[in-house]
Amino acid sequence: MERINGKTEVIGLIGHPIEHTLSPVIHNTISNEIGRNAVYVPFHVHDAVTGGVLSDASEIEALVKGAFNLNIKGMNITVPYKSEVIPYLDDIDPLAERIGAVNTLVRTARGYKGYNTDMPGLYMALQKKGVSIEGSTAVVLGAGGAARAVIAMLLNYGAVRVYLVNRSFDKAVSLADEMNRLFSDVIKDGRGVIPISVDNIDSVKVSVSGSGNDDSGYLMFQCTSLGLKEGDGLLIDDDELYKRAAYGFDLVYNPAETPFTKKLESLGISCDNGLMMLLYQGVIAYQLWMDTELGEDVVEKAKMNLCKSIYGKNIILTGYMGAGKTTVGHCLAEELGMDYIDTDAYIVEKEKRSIPEIFESVGEEGFRNIETEAIRELGRSCYNTVIATGGGAILREENAKLLKDMGTVFYLYATPEETFERVKGDKNRPLLNSQSEEELRQKIVDMINVRYPAYMRSADHRIETDGKSAKKIADEIRNF
Repeated sequence: MERINGKTEVIGLIGHPIEHTLSPVIHNTISNEIGRNAVYVPFHVHDAVTGGVLSDASEIEALVKGAFNLNIKGMNITVPYKSEVIPYLDDIDPLAERIGAVNTLVRTARGYKGYNTDMPGLYMALQKKGVSIEGSTAVVLGAGGAARAVIAMLLNYGAVRVYLVNRSFDKAVSLADEMNRLFSDVIKDGRGVIPISVDNIDSVKVSVSGSGNDDSGYLMFQCTSLGLKEGDGLLIDDDELYKRAAYGFDLVYNPAETPFTKKLESLGISCDNGLMMLLYQGVIAYQLWMDTELGEDVVEKAKMNLCKSIYGKNIILTGYMGAGKTTVGHCLAEELGMDYIDTDAYIVEKEKRSIPEIFESVGEEGFRNIETEAIRELGRSCYNTVIATGGGAILREENAKLLKDMGTVFYLYATPEETFERVKGDKNRPLLNSQSEEELRQKIVDMINVRYPAYMRSADHRIETDGKSAKKIADEIRNF
């Protein structure tokens, strides 16, 4: 983003509370990536005297009109104002009007138009996964606000039947009646939303006949708060129910794994958490505000930064052969409770052949191509992970940028003499094979001298490793 100035476009969020919002990560990343002079700011909207929610209609009206007069280009709306702002909008999207809640306001000539991007965001996340809604049967667990949004999405995009399962049967009945009424024009053959009590879950397993997707199973959506706290269980712990699912989606995104996703994974059922819904509802809102389409590379960068914020940043270890990346990496991962990946080991597992065999088959350039693709793949999937790279990974500027994007880069430096003592006799390093000791010493000196500028350019920090134990080096890294 450019330096904030008189031309900076302001977008933001209003709600109460908003201290833990992740929306600035999404939107400010996008603005930075596309070079848009815009800034996203959370606005904590509450009663200044009591500290509570604004409840007076005139205050809500003043809030919407005030934002318009301040030339705020667009806003997200979160609880508890998603319905309260609607009377003061210039226009409202039909889908948002149907469900009676907006989460995005887009500036028009005379005021704001309200949209709900939660449902399209979830739908887009499912599309990207290859999950089809049209003609499907779904099982929705929970009957709160999240379940309401999911059911609206399912009915809007063509689901045939939705089983709504909840501990309180009365609450399930109430929500089912409401959604069947709101979407009566798209519900066919009297199907729609069917309330089910937890005690009567067997009726779901035997009632899918004629639903339109018997062979592939039903879609499952976990819409309760279960999974947010350590020690949480499942609303229903019945393997037979989950085995019949074709796919599952948990709206909880932190932690990354929940009891629901663990159950499905243990049964070999494809599933996801709510991260991509969070991402795509933001992407859709940004596109509406700025009247633009965002490329996949921009969306991927927003996802990467979002994951870092939620799940933790990666620690990247670079350095010449023998610098201690593997031993230090294992030590760091154990002490910090992080995962550990070695890029060379990842390549070996993926290619089903050793590093020397890859070099012999495709040469160094071919290996570097494989290495770049491996780093790119890890960048899309690794968070809260210690990643040890191959000695030559940073020789490509593309790799250096990918690694910088992935996390904090530490260059482990060992002197040529120390390096020689560590690697002599190692036959698994193709670039050092067939050398006498004197030739090996000189080659190490030459290679370190050539690579040193690249190591330094790509690193956030340099760590001296000569004469230090892996634990001492790990402790130094932890102190940054």
